[in-house]
Amino acid sequence: MFNNLDIKIEGGYDLKLPQLVPIRQKFKVNKLEDIAQAVRKEFANEAVKKTIIPGSKIAIAVGSRGIVNLEHIVRETATNIKKLGANPIIVPAMGSHGGATSEGQKKILQEYGITEDKAGAPIVSSMETVKIGETSQGVPVYFDKNAHESDGVVVINRIKPHTDYKGLYESGIMKMLVIGLGKHKGASYIHSMGFSQFNSIIPEAGKLILTKTNILFGIAILENALDETARIEAVPGNDILTREPELLAEAKSYMAYLIPRCFDVLIIEEIGKDISGAGMDPNIIGRPGSGLPGFDGPSYQKLVVLDLTEKTKGNACGIGMADITTKALVDKIDFNYLYTNSITSTVLDPAKIPVAMNTEKEAVVIALRTSNMVNIPDAKIVFIKNTLELNKILVSKPLLNDIEHRDDIEIIGKAQDILFDNKGCMKIRPSML
Repeated sequence: MFNNLDIKIEGGYDLKLPQLVPIRQKFKVNKLEDIAQAVRKEFANEAVKKTIIPGSKIAIAVGSRGIVNLEHIVRETATNIKKLGANPIIVPAMGSHGGATSEGQKKILQEYGITEDKAGAPIVSSMETVKIGETSQGVPVYFDKNAHESDGVVVINRIKPHTDYKGLYESGIMKMLVIGLGKHKGASYIHSMGFSQFNSIIPEAGKLILTKTNILFGIAILENALDETARIEAVPGNDILTREPELLAEAKSYMAYLIPRCFDVLIIEEIGKDISGAGMDPNIIGRPGSGLPGFDGPSYQKLVVLDLTEKTKGNACGIGMADITTKALVDKIDFNYLYTNSITSTVLDPAKIPVAMNTEKEAVVIALRTSNMVNIPDAKIVFIKNTLELNKILVSKPLLNDIEHRDDIEIIGKAQDILFDNKGCMKIRPSML
């Protein structure tokens, strides 16, 4: 389908393009310097400490991707549980990920750096669940069997804006209780309701789980705009319902964003599941695959994605949010991963293939050519490595004129021509900054 493309355009592909200028976006950041000390401090809280009964078996639920210092936080959590005389086990809480198999989920934990030796606790992985009850709409709620049979459960997760919907509870402890610990069976039932229902079904199912199981506390992780750990807080089980929305609001205030708010073309060097569950974060680009409102991104005409990360292993989830990509990216797609991910979520648009050009040069030129009312030498372009790393980016010189007066950007290099090698790959890239 994508072989031997020979798309003719008026004027060809050799155009005078605007120069790119490297800038630093400056965000206010809080950074936690000592992870071990922070975890110990939370365990010193009497409301947390009293939940750990000596001799009891405590399941530590963990499984979300891309959390900085996750391996360290899990290890310290297990260590402190043992210091209080209890016996921790680690339970994967990742819905249907890992091919919806116990070995696959254990392998994902290993890829996160979480092994039995490093964590100091056995990993007990199974896809077996028990039915906790049903929501008011008759949706069954399932819970990991090993966690359910433990004496108590500690849930570790990052609190952050979700990539498909908005609500009081987005990505965080409640969602991990409902979907992560629901395993494949529970995740499938919840996802079948559609993301438009998540803002109501997550809290309802979460309340049911908090009532019917022994959730001791959640360890909430907040990250800053530079993808660093900003804060760790242990939230007692009885306080999760009220505290998590407050932590979500705080997490949103820490988020990075694109300071330029109005331009013509956005170029993203790479996307992947290790960058965002959606491949590229809709909170940054303003294009949710679900199509739901509430994503306040910048205004632009065309979005170009050049490549996949190595760690995403061919899962190009999110590529459907782009307008243009490259044949090289399409050739890397593992459609088994991509389609399984999209079908489980019930949202298929992110798996669609956009216009795929032979080279990066063709992709960029087509993006500019199809942007309306744009004089190409004066085009306003933003070029980022990915939606996770927004500290150093490239902007075209015409766009720089709009933002160079701002206190929250810093010019860190000279303007450079957009040049391509003999394979049509861009010679200047954000990853080189």
